[in-house]
Amino acid sequence: MPKMKTKSAAKKRFSFTASGRVKAGVAGKRHGMIKRTTKFIRDASGTMILNPSDAKIVKKYMPYDR
Repeated sequence: MPKMKTKSAAKKRFSFTASGRVKAGVAGKRHGMIKRTTKFIRDASGTMILNPSDAKIVKKYMPYDR
């Protein structure tokens, strides 16, 4: 059986923690920061751990990175 391919877009956007959870950047901070609250901008810094239902989708795109 041939190898499964990793989606290049997923490889660039997501990474895994040591325990196997999926890390991703927080959405909504590319533009329009003037209308966002300071609290939103502060909370949206860094990365976040994805919800298990979303992580299940990402893991399908990255079969070997676990």
